[in-house]
Amino acid sequence: MNELELKYGCNPNQKPSRIFMEDGGELPIRVLSGRPGYINFLDAFNGWQLVRELKAATGLPAAASFKHVSPAGAAVGLPMDETLKKIYWVDDMGDLSPLACAYARARGADRMSSFGDFISLSDVCDADTARIIKREVSDGVIAPGYTDEALEILKSKKNGNYNVIAIDPDYVPAAAEKKQVFGITFEQGRNELRVDRALLENIVTENKELPDRAKVDMMISLITLKYTQSNSVCYVKDGQAIGIGAGQQSRVHCTRLAGQKADNWFLRQAPQVLELPFVDGIKRADRDNAIDVYIGEEYMDVLADGAWQRIFKVKPPVFTREEKRSWLDRMQDVALGSDAFFPFGDNIERAHKSGVRYVAQPGGSVRDDQVIETCNRYGMVMAFTGIRLFHH
Repeated sequence: MNELELKYGCNPNQKPSRIFMEDGGELPIRVLSGRPGYINFLDAFNGWQLVRELKAATGLPAAASFKHVSPAGAAVGLPMDETLKKIYWVDDMGDLSPLACAYARARGADRMSSFGDFISLSDVCDADTARIIKREVSDGVIAPGYTDEALEILKSKKNGNYNVIAIDPDYVPAAAEKKQVFGITFEQGRNELRVDRALLENIVTENKELPDRAKVDMMISLITLKYTQSNSVCYVKDGQAIGIGAGQQSRVHCTRLAGQKADNWFLRQAPQVLELPFVDGIKRADRDNAIDVYIGEEYMDVLADGAWQRIFKVKPPVFTREEKRSWLDRMQDVALGSDAFFPFGDNIERAHKSGVRYVAQPGGSVRDDQVIETCNRYGMVMAFTGIRLFHH
């Protein structure tokens, strides 16, 4: 199959629409179920590249949750403790495969952004992973293959209309890539930069203690940024992205946005959030939205009389700003990556509030000394990679 006609492009008025191989070759994908759209394929192909590189860099199965051509979450398949299983709503599923753990982590980091995601998997999708996907609101999945049981589970989703794509893991794209804007063709060499531990050798801070687990987290942040709409910043902890700030014009706004998402990830693990007494039968999306509001500044939207009764069995106490700050002070050893240099130390100040200890960024700002000085003040380890990772 050389081309695949699509229903429409980014919007219903953008017709005709298709994907095709300009060189006359075969498409490296097979649609096993559903009818993926234009944005679905953008998410799928970006996500596949991300998880393929995570697997190559770490040796672990990897998963990504994409929305609007940027990852909402990305992770490798490390085991989860009971708290993580609970906040990712998989504590009722028993022992999970490494690939299923990777997707639970990727989906669970920012559940609000992952609602209606497109999933990318580095390995053949197994039944454990398919069962998690089956219970979530999602548009589709791409993987190098599917077990018979997994495919049967996925084909039953959305009354048989769930998008399931198999991609040839041996496919190698052309060295040059093209796209058109306003009828004008752009061409550039593909970003084939390999993210590995060698990129982290130029440590510029006084603290040069960089354990291997931190190197893995820093590589995850950089590979995630490679496929995130710029400007972008990514916080990572224990093998998974916990906060991604994408598509912001200001670097510090990326850092704040990603930091707030990282904070929310950690706040969801606080005892008073884990123990929220939801009413029986509440929908997953309503529950996730209620948690997001409860830990935010607009908490009265779910605690006001007439509101809380629809969500909770009993009215929870306010999670005060002081209590939240006290809990967030426990978050430590977070890694932070940036797709371009930090121009000011204010980015590091914000990162410190979210427990960042390890930083990877290109360097090259006229204020590098200020940024390094801010890291030194907090005992952080910062590596200059010398490589920018813009993605548009």
